[in-house]
Amino acid sequence: MAIAMGLVELGAADRVDLHPAEGDALLGRMHSMLIEGVDRMKADATPLPLIAVGGGAFLVPTELEGITEVIHTKHADVANAVGAAIAQVSGEVDRIFQNRSRHEAIAEATVGAQKRAMAAGADADSLTTVEVDDIP
Repeated sequence: MAIAMGLVELGAADRVDLHPAEGDALLGRMHSMLIEGVDRMKADATPLPLIAVGGGAFLVPTELEGITEVIHTKHADVANAVGAAIAQVSGEVDRIFQNRSRHEAIAEATVGAQKRAMAAGADADSLTTVEVDDIP
């Protein structure tokens, strides 16, 4: 659809069998869904700027209802890949402990979370515990 509508140059647009009215309807529906999704994420109805990133950033129009400014950044299409490449891995333990002191249970859970993080590729020297929740 994006190729046929001229939103992106990829392949041969003339080989896409899409009637212009169908393309307009699809694009209108996508924009409505985008506006609705953005509104759900906002804390209130105050118009805010939107930074379009990710593989579908080119589908975000330059103007949207409820948005003060749509910003299309250079290399927005690779933002997901960059984020994945620099993301830190984590490990988590959610478990019921019995016959242990609170201190022992937290220590055991911490070791378990560290092992999971290292199994996911974390460097043992960079491990940091950022949150501990316990419910008596």
